[in-house]
Amino acid sequence: MNLIEQIDKTKIPAHIAIIMDGNGRWAKKKGAISRIFGHKSAITSVREATEGCAKIGVKYLTLYAFSTENWSRPKEEVDALMQLLVSTIKGEVKQLNQNNVRLSTIGNFKDLPTSCQKELSEAINATKNNTGLTLTLALSYSGRWDILEATRKLLEKVERNELKSKDLTLEMISDCVSTAGIPDPELVIRTSGEFRVSNFLLWQIAYSEFYITDILWPDFREGDLYNAVLSFQKRERRFGMISEQLKQV
Repeated sequence: MNLIEQIDKTKIPAHIAIIMDGNGRWAKKKGAISRIFGHKSAITSVREATEGCAKIGVKYLTLYAFSTENWSRPKEEVDALMQLLVSTIKGEVKQLNQNNVRLSTIGNFKDLPTSCQKELSEAINATKNNTGLTLTLALSYSGRWDILEATRKLLEKVERNELKSKDLTLEMISDCVSTAGIPDPELVIRTSGEFRVSNFLLWQIAYSEFYITDILWPDFREGDLYNAVLSFQKRERRFGMISEQLKQV
């Protein structure tokens, strides 16, 4: 029995988030002078993860593509990454439509170069009617930025007398973060063996299951995604309760 046949289709996580880590180390291992070689090679991994999620019925896939902290990297690497992003989006729209995948983004969109904003907007518009997997790219994103923006929205409501601070609820905050309207990720995958959250979806991952793999992101393939899902399906998600309580639900 192959991996996909082992997966219980009744227990598919609705939302998977991936911290794509290890591109630079992969490039160094391959003897490349520039880290961008790893980023280019990672395009295949993005495609395999996306198609794998679509095949098994995952509704939402969020990829941590570029953090707000990444702007502090060497300018040559950042510029090359942005150019790569533009060319990749152009080349993937047809495939996204063929796989019924809808593209979206979260993050500080206005910080991206104009060319990136243009290509992203066109790709989002071109795939907006697709009804399968929603692929979200987190670009110029960080969890703290997300919570800060949500706080600002709520404070503006208070200033307009639309909300009293004593009436604030957890649901209101969830409705103001960038992923409002979609379920929090049930499974977070991190490649390269690092055990860090890296400022990713801090509000949303309160009860996410983590899957850490030593595989560097450019080597991540569809089968690795299925192994993560199989690991997830073996776990008991208690949300603060005990096993006996879950049996009564």
